Amino acid sequence: MKKYMVALRLLIFSVVVFGLSVRVQGAVMMPAFSLPTAIDGAVVTSEMYRGKAMLITFFATWCPPCLQEIPTLKALHARFQPQGFAVVALSVDEGPSRAVAQLVKRAEINYQVLMADRKTTQNFGGVVAIPTSFLVNRNGHVVKKYPGFVPHSLLEKDIVSVL
Repeated sequence: MKKYMVALRLLIFSVVVFGLSVRVQGAVMMPAFSLPTAIDGAVVTSEMYRGKAMLITFFATWCPPCLQEIPTLKALHARFQPQGFAVVALSVDEGPSRAVAQLVKRAEINYQVLMADRKTTQNFGGVVAIPTSFLVNRNGHVVKKYPGFVPHSLLEKDIVSVL
């Protein structure tokens, strides 16, 4: 019986710790950004998304899990865009945006892809691993952080909760 209780407590502790690792505590405002697009270099600002729910995802063209997420991100963007939702991808690729632009075209990405700078990654809490994504509600508050690849079903459920 004692072993059972210890195992149960350990399981509950693990669930609580994991749950807190992706939830952002309190109302944290999304950092403002002003970044060039990967395709043509036009500047896009966070202000352009005021009043929309968003999924901000940091990625790189050389990151296999990042590439694996693209079909999910495309589907979620297409499904929820009419309801005021947008996916915005921030590339951490260094150098010219040519490789990122080629990926956007080749993968037929339907959401905004911007070139992140060091300041932006720092403002989002020092993004150290990719992919890393942030769910932002319509009020501009970051409500969840997702380190690593995220299953479609979890993203879908969480997006519905902020729409």
